Amino acid sequence: MELQNKAARINLLDFKTPQMRAFHMSWFAFSLCFFAWFGIAPLMKIVRAEMSLSKEQIGWCIIGSVSITVLARLFIGWLCDKIGPRLAYTGLLLVGSIPVMAIGLATDYASFLLFRVAIGVIGASFVITQYHTSVMFAPNCVGTANATTAGWGNLGGGVTQLAMPLVFTFFVGTIGLTAAAGWRASMFIAGVMCALTGIAYYFLTQDAPDGNFSELRAKGQISEKAAVNGTFLEACRDRRVWALFVIYGACFGMELTINNVAALYFVDYFDDFQQMDTVKAVGMAGLIASSFGLMNIFARTLGGAFGDKFGEKWGLSGRVKWLFVVLFCEGLALMLFSQMNVLMLAIPSLVLFSLFVQMSEGATFSVVPFINKRALGSVAGIVGAGGNAGAVAAGFLFKTEAITWPAALFVLGALVTCCSFLTFAVNFSETAETEARAETDAALVDRRQTPELVGV
Repeated sequence: MELQNKAARINLLDFKTPQMRAFHMSWFAFSLCFFAWFGIAPLMKIVRAEMSLSKEQIGWCIIGSVSITVLARLFIGWLCDKIGPRLAYTGLLLVGSIPVMAIGLATDYASFLLFRVAIGVIGASFVITQYHTSVMFAPNCVGTANATTAGWGNLGGGVTQLAMPLVFTFFVGTIGLTAAAGWRASMFIAGVMCALTGIAYYFLTQDAPDGNFSELRAKGQISEKAAVNGTFLEACRDRRVWALFVIYGACFGMELTINNVAALYFVDYFDDFQQMDTVKAVGMAGLIASSFGLMNIFARTLGGAFGDKFGEKWGLSGRVKWLFVVLFCEGLALMLFSQMNVLMLAIPSLVLFSLFVQMSEGATFSVVPFINKRALGSVAGIVGAGGNAGAVAAGFLFKTEAITWPAALFVLGALVTCCSFLTFAVNFSETAETEARAETDAALVDRRQTPELVGV
């Protein structure tokens, strides 16, 4: 899919152009989705006590929360190619808000797990976010745009670790609700926010720089819907797509896993929390766990920005080499964190791991837009699904009684390090390199001719 008038610059204070409206709305929507998706994670100590959940049942909840997202991401990428990101995001936010609000109806393990699985659908929002910025921004800054919108969206994972205990405390301490009613009310608020954002997305954005897909198809400027029917299979036949599928599982899959387990991990494996009452322990563990997600405010952007810089200097192969470096370091950092048993050492090692895992995510999606432009949605959907597939696989390590959670994290770190070598399977033809170089040079010329505002 070749679209015209893509932005060659990211002007953060611009809310008028369609490119920057898509930029701001996509990261905000994804952030709320992430907030709702993992809103229950920092409150699991209360849920575990209320429903008498075992370690295995919590493990299944972790797996369930990310499992259906694999299928949802595969579908939503194809849907973006078909109807455009604007309608896809609106529909997903409205539909996804229902189980977020409805999880408050859960009364036992079976019903809680059912809603936890259903909430995972909202995680497909990532694919739409990456798709929307990919069609709005030129090659010289598309990696930065993708990484920033996804990173600021992932920031919702850190914010929820910090904010949901505060919301819960408000309902319990100020309003006077019971703990059981407090976590339910907290999730209802998160669902309402998602629904309202879905309505706003419909009215404030458009699919592409020159209009919506329906309008562009009527003018003959882009392919008809029928033309994208075979793009999913086309993407499936490309080995590079599956290499990136595994690679993204090794980075975003690890982020999802940490978002799910971090608060409980600190409560259960560090003595500092054993003497605290429940509310204080939940708040403190959530605060520490939030440091992992809050790194998204800049770390993922760094991954995409350096990917763009490596691309300018060494072409598409440069983007891939950068991906190898940060993914390899991510694996080492995760193994380091797993060995920490003193809280004051665990926190900085968690932050270091967060830096590399999020840069790896940004680096991955600085490569994705160049794999197959005709099947951009399908490629983004498959690779995005890899992140959740990685989280599902990792979840099985946390449900078994055979190993401790620190041991599970060490094993995951070793696997991530091995997966970094899959980057050597992602290569590009001379034609693709030449085309990308020409597009980048043209975008850089356009950037120099555009008045410089606040941006990158």
